[in-house]
Amino acid sequence: MNCLITAGPTYEPLDDVRRLTNFSTGRLGTELANFLVARGHRVTLLVGEAATYAGERHAQSVKVFSTTADLQAKLKAYAGKKVDAIFHAAAVSDFTFGQIFTETKAGEFTALKASKKISTRQGALLAELVPTPKIIAKLRGWFPQTKIIGWKFEAVGQRADALRSAEQQLADCATDYCVANGPAYGKGFNLVSVGGRKHFANAAGLFAALEQI
Repeated sequence: MNCLITAGPTYEPLDDVRRLTNFSTGRLGTELANFLVARGHRVTLLVGEAATYAGERHAQSVKVFSTTADLQAKLKAYAGKKVDAIFHAAAVSDFTFGQIFTETKAGEFTALKASKKISTRQGALLAELVPTPKIIAKLRGWFPQTKIIGWKFEAVGQRADALRSAEQQLADCATDYCVANGPAYGKGFNLVSVGGRKHFANAAGLFAALEQI
């Protein structure tokens, strides 16, 4: 099978030296890629340049992405090609920067022009955060015949909340499966589909199930 795996975080730049990002090591997606390669599949791993996991990458093709827009472009480039499965485990930034304001001497805020590096002499800044495009919501349109597996990492709430979020992703994005995990879910993973839920105590069990689908 030809598989696409995304791993690690995207980021959104405030200027050329500062950025907003989600925390993600990229380990889970990288280890899934290694598992599938060992099982004889062909894997393209799209990994965030800010991923901190230093383990080996065995995917036949490894491409590095930066911003959310960059990851989206790299995924879209595979539309129309033979892709049997997409495992979208990347921690895509939820917000990007909109308008940036700086405080005047009068205590008011005025819009700040784009700069390669915003000087700290500007004083306090007020940053508008706007939602980034939801890449996973576009995948079905680009890959109508592909098995698409999303991820839902929930940090707040209980296990039931994480499972409901996973089911909502399935409904909203027309994906085939969603992996629920994170502090809200607790230990292990749950592979959620329209047909039901299945808990896995560790990544090894999850990876074996993902290969089967």
